[in-house]
Amino acid sequence: MGLDQLPRPSTKAPKVAAGLIAFAVVLLAAGSYIGLFRAPPEHFMGEVQRIMYVHVPTAWNALLAFTFAFVCSVAFLFRQNWKWDARLEAGLEVGVLLAFLLCVQGSIWAKPTWGVWWDWDPRLTTTAVMLFAFVGILALRRFVEDPVKRATWSAVATIIAYADVPIVYYSVRWWNSLHQTQSSPQTVASTMVTPLRINAFGILFLVSGLLVLRSQLAQRRLVRELAPPLPERSVSDAVVGGAA
Repeated sequence: MGLDQLPRPSTKAPKVAAGLIAFAVVLLAAGSYIGLFRAPPEHFMGEVQRIMYVHVPTAWNALLAFTFAFVCSVAFLFRQNWKWDARLEAGLEVGVLLAFLLCVQGSIWAKPTWGVWWDWDPRLTTTAVMLFAFVGILALRRFVEDPVKRATWSAVATIIAYADVPIVYYSVRWWNSLHQTQSSPQTVASTMVTPLRINAFGILFLVSGLLVLRSQLAQRRLVRELAPPLPERSVSDAVVGGAA
């Protein structure tokens, strides 16, 4: 990889990210208001079901963030361009954040409905495996100082860890699980579909803004790491420069 492949941080990226995050806040406020105050409570679970309006969109976007990281890993290995490593780092961190929130929200929902905070059923177990696998890749990136080894090893590890993502999605269909199977607009009341979709797009725009910001930070760090060192000044040069 040559220096000509160094990423070039964009001056417009912060404004783009701010616009995406602002739009996400508006959507999430609207979706949460409808979900909390306008949509009816679910027949069997009652008011606790309303956590669905953040839990399900968080799950969708966590899987999307890890898919983004997977695509960036493949692109880095084939294109050998540092901008894909920066994007991979952003996708990993945002995906881990969403997966952690997904587990917390799921536990809050599980306690009043299942009677336990956690159960090692197929969906929850595969989700925990997914979270810890990607946390491990972030730890790998933290401890490897060589940028080339860090980028290559984490790209390969991400591709391997991503094998668990479709297993998470299909686990409720393949095995007996406490977790319900995926719903569809045909199986959910229209009054519940609207806030669910609004919040899903809200989190999607929020994730997009965070990815833009985080990848820009990673690109700036890569530029500092990969830039050639400044030539050392000799003592005589320093004396001459100081005298001038």
